[in-house]
Amino acid sequence: MGNNTFYITTPIYYPSDKLHIGHSYTTVAADAIARYKRLKGYDVMFLTGTDEHGQKIQRKAEAKGVTPKQYVDEIVVGIKELWKLLKITNDKFIRTTDKEHEQTVQKIFKKLYDQGDIYKSEYEGWYCTPCESFWTKTQLVDGKCPDCGREVELTKEESYFFRLSKYQDRLIKFIEENPDFIQPVSRQNEMLNNFLRPGLEDLCVSRTTFNWGVPVTFDDKHVVYVWIDALSNYITALGYMSENDADYKKYWPADVHLVGKEIVRFHTIIWPAMLMALGEPLPKQVYGHGWLLLEGGKMSKSKGNVVDPVILVDKYGVDAIRYFLLREVPFGSDGVFSNEALINRINSDLANDLGNLVSRTVTMIDKYFGGVMPEERQAGDFDEDLKKIVLETPSKVEELLDKLQFSSALSEIWKAISRTNKYIDETTPWKLAKDESSKARLAGVIYNLAESLRIVSILLQPFMPETPEKIWQQLGIEDKSILEWENSKNWGLYPVGAKVNKGDVIFPRIDIKKEMEELEKLTNQQAESKDQKDEAKKQKEDKNSSDGYITIEDFAKIDLRVAKVLEAEKVEGADKLLKLKLEMGEEIRQVVSGIAKHYSPDELVGKNVILVANLKPAKLKGVESQGMILAASDGKELVLATLDKAIDSGTKVR
Repeated sequence: MGNNTFYITTPIYYPSDKLHIGHSYTTVAADAIARYKRLKGYDVMFLTGTDEHGQKIQRKAEAKGVTPKQYVDEIVVGIKELWKLLKITNDKFIRTTDKEHEQTVQKIFKKLYDQGDIYKSEYEGWYCTPCESFWTKTQLVDGKCPDCGREVELTKEESYFFRLSKYQDRLIKFIEENPDFIQPVSRQNEMLNNFLRPGLEDLCVSRTTFNWGVPVTFDDKHVVYVWIDALSNYITALGYMSENDADYKKYWPADVHLVGKEIVRFHTIIWPAMLMALGEPLPKQVYGHGWLLLEGGKMSKSKGNVVDPVILVDKYGVDAIRYFLLREVPFGSDGVFSNEALINRINSDLANDLGNLVSRTVTMIDKYFGGVMPEERQAGDFDEDLKKIVLETPSKVEELLDKLQFSSALSEIWKAISRTNKYIDETTPWKLAKDESSKARLAGVIYNLAESLRIVSILLQPFMPETPEKIWQQLGIEDKSILEWENSKNWGLYPVGAKVNKGDVIFPRIDIKKEMEELEKLTNQQAESKDQKDEAKKQKEDKNSSDGYITIEDFAKIDLRVAKVLEAEKVEGADKLLKLKLEMGEEIRQVVSGIAKHYSPDELVGKNVILVANLKPAKLKGVESQGMILAASDGKELVLATLDKAIDSGTKVR
């Protein structure tokens, strides 16, 4: 990696129907660092994207009567629109359904298998579909997932495993020798003491109970599981193991993976072990930040604690939302989000401090000097202290941003803003304006205000993309060279003769009582709307169940496929059951059917049957059945539903 490159990533987001403000938190933070590094002259690669495979996606798509790809395509559009709304400047957006990504994941899986780091065995354990996590019985809390508190399923299946245990000692040594690798330090201690030192178990890295994933090239029953699929995005996005790997050679290893604390384990244990196995360098740092909490619990759509960033940006502006996210909570710690806290920040920091400073400065230039900054000005008391505070700020901001301390960096900027506001009270320009002999001193005071704002506006760019432009426009700054990052460290560059443009107040004050009442109404309306939708859905379901009819939407949820019987045998200990091996296109399914008294195994082989392909897998007499074949019965005879003409297996029945 070159000395002047910088590679930052966010986790690739699991597509959900709606992203909440907590998702925005990580991406806004990453964007602030990417903007800062670009301003410092770095060649930046900023990656984000979506993790689109897995059983959860497949089930959601089936419930909606669409394919998994159709389901995620629609959601990804919304995610990209949200990032655009929040002024996110990612250089690449990767989807794990991208063809290039899938091909490289297959190459990675095959390489690890060929060198013995992946092997085939059998997995049995408790699986949480929403979290896509396996747990041992002792890890469950009251028999439920320890992360989300939802029900888990006992899963037993043939799987490929990654030899994670093989890399335990190397990982411990690496973390101990590279103390900045896991930040903050509390996360490092957690990984070492809770996971690594107690001992690592090998990791399940393939699944057979669903097919929405990257196929294993040498064993088509298996799809690559999330760890190798999703985590590999950080290098597949750079062209790793492809014909065009220039970006990989240029930007890897990553300077920082920015992740939520709940996935630190994946990024600091599983991912580094994979890279060690591949013989590739490890990222320089994984930073696990805290959560934005709402009413004492983690934000999640499933718990109903969702704050819509689109509504917030529409009401308060993108810069206010970005400022709040980065200022309110020390990065790395948990914080609480509330509309009241957001409005208080807007009123206090943005309207009172910054917005008022801009408005007063531009108004005084306009009122006292006809809108044009005069050349002749006089120094006086308080000037040097103001200059000292303002000029010390850029280096402090840089030091804090290099440590990802966004809140502290903004705090330093606001100290400069507060000092500038205090300077107005100290120098009393309204009194100087009454004495003609103090005109030069008045010009000096107001120049210092404008110059302080020039420097502050440069420093605000990583955090608030729109506000600096508004300040420059009102101050009449046309020469963009004086707005370069390094020129925040130089005093006296605000141009004499600049003509100000008094505009709207940048951050109007909000009547908090009135605003909270409106927000409460909005919340109630949304709740009523949800209740109405739920009631309408219930009535529709009740009607359907009472009159015996289903809708075309109901029927669309059933996935009927033509399947060819390849093998059939009796299930031991069950007189009525046959175990069938079915070909459904390129997929092989095992189905248990109660037809043994009506069909012998031999007469079934070669028949085309109709399979309910999206039925939840179930076990009959201990044998898993991955679907159900259709048959008709009059109580005496049972006849399989077949086709009167030959057609390819896997064909959808409509």
